Amino acid sequence: MLRKLALFTAPIALLSANAHADEESLELAAMDSVDQVTVFGSAGGLSEVPGAITYLDADDIAKQSYTDILRTLRRVPGVNIQEEDGYGLRPNIGLRGSGSDRSARITIMEDGVPISPAPYAGPAAYYFPYAGRINSVEITKGTGAIKYGPRTTGGAINLFSTPIPEDWSAAAQFLLGSNDGRRLHAYAGGRGDLGALDGGILIETFQQSTDGFKKIDAGGDTGFDVSDYVIKAGLYTKDGAAIPQSLEFKYQRSDETSDETYLGLTRSDFSQQPDRRYNASQEDQFNSDHETFQITYNAEITSDLNFNVNAYRTEFARDWFKLEKVLGTSLSTVLNDPTTYSTEFANLVAEPGFVGTADALEIRHNAREYVAKGIQGTLSYQTRTGAIAHNLEASLRWHEDEVDRFQNFEYFQANDSDLLRTSVGAPGTDSNRIETGEALSIFVQDNIDWGRLHATLGVRIEDIELKRFDYGKADPNRTGASLSTRENSLTAVTPAFGIVYDVTDQFSVLGGVYRGFAPPSPGNSNSSEEESTNWEGGFRWANNAASIEAIGFFNDYQNLLGTCTASTGGGCVIGDQFGGGEVDVYGLELVTAVDAAQWLETPFSLPLSATYTLTQSEFKTSFSSGYGPWGNVNIGDELPFVADHQLLLTAGIEDTRWGGEVAMFYQSERRTSAGQGAIALADSLDAHTVFDVSAYIQVMENVKIRGKVENIFDEEYIASHQPAGLRPGLPRTFWIGVDLSL
Repeated sequence: MLRKLALFTAPIALLSANAHADEESLELAAMDSVDQVTVFGSAGGLSEVPGAITYLDADDIAKQSYTDILRTLRRVPGVNIQEEDGYGLRPNIGLRGSGSDRSARITIMEDGVPISPAPYAGPAAYYFPYAGRINSVEITKGTGAIKYGPRTTGGAINLFSTPIPEDWSAAAQFLLGSNDGRRLHAYAGGRGDLGALDGGILIETFQQSTDGFKKIDAGGDTGFDVSDYVIKAGLYTKDGAAIPQSLEFKYQRSDETSDETYLGLTRSDFSQQPDRRYNASQEDQFNSDHETFQITYNAEITSDLNFNVNAYRTEFARDWFKLEKVLGTSLSTVLNDPTTYSTEFANLVAEPGFVGTADALEIRHNAREYVAKGIQGTLSYQTRTGAIAHNLEASLRWHEDEVDRFQNFEYFQANDSDLLRTSVGAPGTDSNRIETGEALSIFVQDNIDWGRLHATLGVRIEDIELKRFDYGKADPNRTGASLSTRENSLTAVTPAFGIVYDVTDQFSVLGGVYRGFAPPSPGNSNSSEEESTNWEGGFRWANNAASIEAIGFFNDYQNLLGTCTASTGGGCVIGDQFGGGEVDVYGLELVTAVDAAQWLETPFSLPLSATYTLTQSEFKTSFSSGYGPWGNVNIGDELPFVADHQLLLTAGIEDTRWGGEVAMFYQSERRTSAGQGAIALADSLDAHTVFDVSAYIQVMENVKIRGKVENIFDEEYIASHQPAGLRPGLPRTFWIGVDLSL
């Protein structure tokens, strides 16, 4: 404990001592703070970085002003997205075919620290930072993925929150939309003179609500209400300090209430009214609270040596009260065969006049509490050995997390389209267990520049200890009378090597190889970790306003893991893992962009872009699995929920006071269970094409009018097939509002 306390107090002491030592020179200096640096890297110099890294800055994000992160990430090649609710509240994101369920197969960060509720013990991302307040995004795939961890096969997504402004300023965006939609994003802050030091502060909020686009037969809201708040405060040494330093504190809090369900529709009902919801889902609701505490200290010890410390703690509590079974039968079983299970289906539809039996509808409190905390430090040192320049990075992270499941059922009766509560199970009588993860991570890397040659050689070491404490359904007081425990301990070493060679000033080739890794779950004492060997190669070309990047990838899994979650269905035990053996995933990522104004000689900009991803997969072994999306697997089967083709085309127009963009996104047909050849209708998510349009005009110096239409042609498509029936994508949705700045 004393060591941890010293890590927090030492930066403050250094700031104070440095300020007094240079007080005279600081009085005459202009404000020049040390920029906040993320723990494991930044987005600069991407053209010389081996591996595929995409950086979306504030201007990129503002083009469509999405609050759905899935729509934002369409601009990035190699990202596999699986929609669910139409709004992106619980996004399913994969990278290079890693698997997308609950974004659990990739590393997700905010401002350089893990933001999944429990990255080691329970990585399923039932919390994801709300995209409406995110300032920029960095997506790392390939050899650069080993910087982050613990999951390195697919890669990492780092979301950057709004920074404290250099000058005092304020901004707000307010939009009104379809289905009584309302959005507000506002912040105010800046930096000022505090005497020996400069200080800064930022206060920010993001609010969004809607009644929802789905329609329950008996009426009622199907939307959500989100409130998110961020406060940042910082101290900064002035220009001319012997050791430029900064210390920033960040506090974030959000809460969400969403009337969401896993209950979908039969294919017949979906074809007639895709936005319909059966009456049995009217009590379903997701409630959550999230908090982040973060302290970041940076010091430029010399012009060649930088030091960073980042301490963090996140807390997340949620209760998804949602329908699980009807008359003891799973929802998926009923919806797959409503004729055989006609009585159960009648209870789900609950038409006017229908009276079901008591306790027929089983609704579970999917209540979980998460805590994650850690501290990580990084040293970056620049040096030379003759003609070779080195940028050495070394980092160390200690991390602990925990997920506490304490769940029970409530039982209802369908009665004339309403639901009547008939009995309540005691808390803890459904799921009653705690899972923990503790890890010590070490990362070392040398970034080498030698003329036209740029190379990266790095290694990551993860020492992990995972535990599960299952108290059993008969011990809600957790006396330990029937306690069972499982443990998993392992050490993983993941090396990486990448290279870029500048053939000319405009054309470069790149390649790399690295080891992919993902830890097993705490509940699987017999499961080994996921391992893969990953290769990539391609080229980059840029000339004035035109550019192109093409990268091929090949992920050779020696042991692919699948993890059971409530969203996958299939009747497996939540948290259990299943080995998929050897699997090959390979494909192509292509990005090209050009400003057509250079050809047409227009006084305004005409940016055009295309982003394409090809992904192929193949199981190399045959086996039977209790994991829902896999089932019985044969050699040659493809992975589920991975589209062969994804394409985004954008065309924009930008002048000094007005602009707009049209974006077209195409996603090919996907299968919902492992298989090969033609996809059976019952296992198919149809191909679809969606157009989004946005525009703005600056009517006054500090005022913009903004409008947008998402899915302008009102394309009807299946967004989700799991775990229980079909659910639709977002229909045509209008937004109009104003941007203000001071």
